[in-house]
Amino acid sequence: MNKQTPEWVKNAVFYQIFPDRFARSPRTRHRKGVQFMPWGSPPEKQGYQGGDLRGIVDKLDYLQDLGINALYLNPIFSSAANHRYHTYDYFSVDPLLGGDDALRELLQEAHARHIRVVLDGVFNHTGRGFWPFHHILENGGNSPYIDWFTVHDWPLRPYNHDADNHHNYAGWWDMAALPKLNTRNPGVREYLMQVARYWIDFGIDGWRLDVPAEIDDDSFWQEFRRIVKEANPEAYIVGEIWSDARRWCQGDQFDAVMNYLFTVPTLNFFAAKTLRLDYERENYDLRPFKARKFRKAIQKVLDLYDWEINLAQMNLLDSHDTARALWVMGEDKSALRLAVLFQMTMPGAPCIYYGDEIGLSAADDPFCREAFPWNKLQSWDTELLTFYKQAIALRHRYPVLRTGSYEALYARKRVFAFRRALGDSEALVIFNTAVSPKTAKIKWLCKHQKSLQLVWPSAGEQAFTATEGILKISIPAQSAVVLLAEP
Repeated sequence: MNKQTPEWVKNAVFYQIFPDRFARSPRTRHRKGVQFMPWGSPPEKQGYQGGDLRGIVDKLDYLQDLGINALYLNPIFSSAANHRYHTYDYFSVDPLLGGDDALRELLQEAHARHIRVVLDGVFNHTGRGFWPFHHILENGGNSPYIDWFTVHDWPLRPYNHDADNHHNYAGWWDMAALPKLNTRNPGVREYLMQVARYWIDFGIDGWRLDVPAEIDDDSFWQEFRRIVKEANPEAYIVGEIWSDARRWCQGDQFDAVMNYLFTVPTLNFFAAKTLRLDYERENYDLRPFKARKFRKAIQKVLDLYDWEINLAQMNLLDSHDTARALWVMGEDKSALRLAVLFQMTMPGAPCIYYGDEIGLSAADDPFCREAFPWNKLQSWDTELLTFYKQAIALRHRYPVLRTGSYEALYARKRVFAFRRALGDSEALVIFNTAVSPKTAKIKWLCKHQKSLQLVWPSAGEQAFTATEGILKISIPAQSAVVLLAEP
């Protein structure tokens, strides 16, 4: 099957935002009596801190200056949870986030800056307040919507239940708060397809799909793709699949996935000396890697998919579902910087979790969902922020680093190098994770070797010689070098 992914994604740098915790705008007027927790309250207290969509609008200049040209937002539809994965109205933006008007403003202002906006779609399960589920609670077996869910017996116990008195209906991970939709029901299916189309028509640029493997039905996702692509052929469809996702990436379902298979090897190599090996998470096999094992792991990920898919993968270091990368890396900012530069020089769309760029570090959910410290500028790591800006700018400056071919050239101990090529342009990217300088001799048959220029780091000189297809170069400790060859 011919595979085609959106062109803009191949050139995108994403920024993931957890809306309740990113920014609160004074322009959003709430109903009288609405109260939020103080901004910056400990995230483990849960509750709402009042971030909203106009808050994101107010920070678009910051994001544009960072180099961001795509946003991925965690769910924004009406819900009774601060993370909004408990949807009760799929056709309305949560009033606490500013409602539909705030999303319209965000889309207008983001698009004016050439920033795309992708929303989180939660189609496997709902919240207990979703109207068909409420209808069943009120009417029992007499409800016409009884088959929209999987009901085992009566009475349902959505709130008062225990081991002896089960809630009696299917829920995601058997959670009473998340009734699982019966997507085999044609009414449910039609409803969800209408949701998918409605927000694409509204102006969003794609969907990130929450736990899509739970809807174990290829025909559902094939229909979903058809509906979405008919509305906007350039809409991005990216699934939350933590493992081998070839089933969904055949050109008839998803464009790509959140590439956690990229995440773990990257953490393992760049933070090999400082990795928190006590961090346990499903699908996270944390163990120190040297260069050869890293090369093999990355090649294995790339070999899973067609090149068109690889160019559209969402390459991330962390997310709302994991501990923050800096925390996993044992607070090793040198390792984080190298991992970020690796993101920016590899095939696939890099995705930055909000606040990583200023040094936020925290354990798993709920700790990783803290408020962005706009009110505590003194806490920001401004040197790290400058690094992020420079690394993102490097990716934007050279198309070869976005859509060029990939070939690993060198992997020995703590040094790893690869080549990107696009037309007459070639780039050589070399990483040294060791705490001492290293010299490498790399076989590189470059068409324009005589025109080699150092493009990273941006300041200073780098000692290298290139003769007879061999590049000899010295790489400082815990640093990287990017060389560019153009006619």
